[in-house]
Amino acid sequence: MRPTTSLSLLLMLLVALIGCGEPAAPVPAAQTKPDVVCTVGMIADIVTEVAGGRATVTGLLGTGVDPHLYKPTRSDIQRLLSADMIFYNGLLLEGKMTDTLVRAAASGKRVTAVTEQLDEQYLLEPEGFAGHYDPHVWMDPAAWAKAVEVVRAALTEHDTDGATEYGSNAEAYLRELAELDAYAGSVLASVPESSRVLVTAHDAFNYFGRRFGYEVVGIQGLSTESEAAVRDIERLVDLLVDRQIGAVFVESTVSERSIKALIAGAEARGHTVKIGGTLFSDAMGEPGTYEGTYIGMIDHNVTTIARALGGEAPERGLHGKLSP
Repeated sequence: MRPTTSLSLLLMLLVALIGCGEPAAPVPAAQTKPDVVCTVGMIADIVTEVAGGRATVTGLLGTGVDPHLYKPTRSDIQRLLSADMIFYNGLLLEGKMTDTLVRAAASGKRVTAVTEQLDEQYLLEPEGFAGHYDPHVWMDPAAWAKAVEVVRAALTEHDTDGATEYGSNAEAYLRELAELDAYAGSVLASVPESSRVLVTAHDAFNYFGRRFGYEVVGIQGLSTESEAAVRDIERLVDLLVDRQIGAVFVESTVSERSIKALIAGAEARGHTVKIGGTLFSDAMGEPGTYEGTYIGMIDHNVTTIARALGGEAPERGLHGKLSP
């Protein structure tokens, strides 16, 4: 059995205790739509796609919000505690929301971690993090597709009358994710092998690197809670200069300060490095935009990375939907 986080253990105990009573009744067809709250946008997007019109879905954390640092407000707590179902990422991504998630589970809410139920073959355990997995699973479309089944199963258990619709929606969305994954593999493979080095603000792209064969280097660790040390900046400047890496990337939810320090350090040693673009790491783009969906988020990232590192990719991405 793979290690679990403390939140997982607490929720497992609570589910066991709650299970000693009467099981929660499925939602009757005529009842109001289930009120579903999700922590991050990538999960809310899955739930929206699978639920279709059978649920009201809300994402708590919006564009540019870092889930590693986010502490729920009083209104967030009330929103979670009043929901019928809660989906969260797990693997310590939402560390500061632990108490609220435990309270929600203790009250009998259906609280589901979309990653902690995945088989360990899809998870990465970074060096030095024994017992803790990298939470950024969504950076690998093939691994993230496994979360779709977790969502489908949870929605079906809560609303058995919607089983057929949930299944149909999930299958359609999985086909879209497969297309996205194939596109990503194709355009990223067009980058020369010597240039397949992705330097970003923090270690959010390890699943991306595993899936597409890229070396990933983050200035900060898995979490953005700690500042990058001077020695980390110096080490990465050496990497940029020695391997003649020409582009680094900023992230939409992380300060650019460390990336700019890298560029300045390389410049001082006679090597020019450009910002290859802004990547979406822990949050998607603006609501209502293509980049504000999971597919648009990944399309933007792989297209931006491929073009900046010398590969070939359409300027407007997979289906020409990316913002100019």
